[in-house]
Amino acid sequence: MQPTVIKVSVKNDYVLTVNFGNGEQGELDMSPFLNVGVFSRLKNRDNFNQVKVAFNTLEWPCGVDLDPEFVYQKTVKL
Repeated sequence: MQPTVIKVSVKNDYVLTVNFGNGEQGELDMSPFLNVGVFSRLKNRDNFNQVKVAFNTLEWPCGVDLDPEFVYQKTVKL
């Protein structure tokens, strides 16, 4: 089971700082995914900046959410 996401903040250039319930923290660069399917909605910075933690993962009001396993695996730990 992957650690849960407990906090997220937006950095520049489509990068998120993610804090996990196990105490780890890292950066998730979403820019490589912005041309794939529903993720293109996040190219709009207003949409991207509305990220929030929901159900132990990341979610945007524009209808985009991420699998918790994806978030943990793609986050570069600091």
